[in-house]
Amino acid sequence: MDYIANTFSNLIGQTAFCNLSWGNLAMVGVACVFLYLAIAKQYEPLLLLPISFGMLLVNIYPPIMEEGGLLYYFFKLDEWTILPSLIFLGVGALTDFGPLIANPKSFLLGAAAQFGVFGAYIVAMLLGFGAAAAAAIAIIGGADGPTSIYLAMKLGQTELMGPIAVAAYSYMALVPIIQPPIMRALTTKEERSIKMEQLRTVSKRERILFPIVSTIVICGLLPSTTPLVGMLMLGNLFRESGVVRQLTDTASNALMYIVVILLGTSVGATTSAEAFLKWQTLGIVLIGLVAFGFGTASGVLFGKIMCKASGGKINPLIGAAGVSAVPMAARVAQKVGAEEDPTNFLLMHAMGPNVAGVIGTAVAAGVFMAIFGV
Repeated sequence: MDYIANTFSNLIGQTAFCNLSWGNLAMVGVACVFLYLAIAKQYEPLLLLPISFGMLLVNIYPPIMEEGGLLYYFFKLDEWTILPSLIFLGVGALTDFGPLIANPKSFLLGAAAQFGVFGAYIVAMLLGFGAAAAAAIAIIGGADGPTSIYLAMKLGQTELMGPIAVAAYSYMALVPIIQPPIMRALTTKEERSIKMEQLRTVSKRERILFPIVSTIVICGLLPSTTPLVGMLMLGNLFRESGVVRQLTDTASNALMYIVVILLGTSVGATTSAEAFLKWQTLGIVLIGLVAFGFGTASGVLFGKIMCKASGGKINPLIGAAGVSAVPMAARVAQKVGAEEDPTNFLLMHAMGPNVAGVIGTAVAAGVFMAIFGV
């Protein structure tokens, strides 16, 4: 009888339920909220679903992120910056750079949205974060998860990587909620109703030359951006060359989705209660929100300037797409514009600043790495 009692006692003692702290339970609750948002509300489920499930796994069974655990090895691919670079390869293969090529002024809107990054850098420094930590946190303002992970690793901010990555990916997923109020507050009904002229047709030669020339210029000026920018442009060259259809399909589908699974679950698994439930984490999340909001606002405000300069030919809403969340931010610009006039189609116009934002955030990361001698 004692043997049976001891056996059951040992079995019960080995269950996760007997070993969970209140912090673990709180993080399990957060993971369930994120799962609800991903499944029921469909807030970027491709990102939020694996992240939230990784969060669930690590708080039920923490050894999964220790050496020998499954997600430990997934996370090593993040640390080595392999997965962020492969994500950029897939993004390049998926994305049409034509709107940016057809309207090079879009680069200005993508650059304007990066003010959120550098504004957040100053705020983080004022709040007591070290210079390198402040830079890693600030890049959240670009709403670019892979670049946030890449920069945090390059600047040696491994201990902050969990909160930074979760904040960056969460804001990417919540773009449809965060951006519209800012866009409406900074624009008038008349500005939101502006219809833009159809973009010119971009030749195949231009489409092929753009990734090649961009790689030479950007990577020549900021060599540390080569893994990100190089993979982005390689993926786009696969797409536009038309001679490697198999590589394009693999990079934009199978490989992309495999990498999203590995990166999402490993990022979520960095949010153990011990690592995540700190006042410092709250500061990172709040600074990231301010950065993202400021980046959206600066893009819209610069769009208003361009609207005035063009005699009312540019809809300022497309400036909000200057953050790096592609194509979500462009879709939001389309949605807000269509609310005022259902016949107003801004999506392709917004894709120009959106692609410029991807490049701009990578350049901002390269500037930080150059400053810190990485």
